[in-house]
Amino acid sequence: MKKYKIASVLMMIHGAFMEIGGCFCLIPIFILGADKFNINEYISFIVPYFQENMDLMLIMGMLYGIVRVIGAVGLWKNRMWGLVLSILNCIITMILMMFMLPAGIMDGVLACSSLILILTQYFGDKKIVE
Repeated sequence: MKKYKIASVLMMIHGAFMEIGGCFCLIPIFILGADKFNINEYISFIVPYFQENMDLMLIMGMLYGIVRVIGAVGLWKNRMWGLVLSILNCIITMILMMFMLPAGIMDGVLACSSLILILTQYFGDKKIVE
């Protein structure tokens, strides 16, 4: 049970601070105009489409953050739906982190750590073949 709690905290940090918090920090920049701040100088992605559509990235990041926080709360409360949602979040993040470099590195560290904790808690010492 302890590993679920640690994974839940990691996912809460990942979702609330990195995803949702990062989106809230970018909202004033988009309201005032990204051209004034030259946001592409500070935030870069390996895929040019992501770089050119930062407003869509903002919406996507907020959505991922909300779903990640919901999964973390479900996992914290020991709900099976929270477990499944958290595993799906971690797997999707592992797939997408390759396209989000260099920001995806921290996403990968948190998502992979959470997934390892969840799976080791769920399966414990079970063997593949008895």
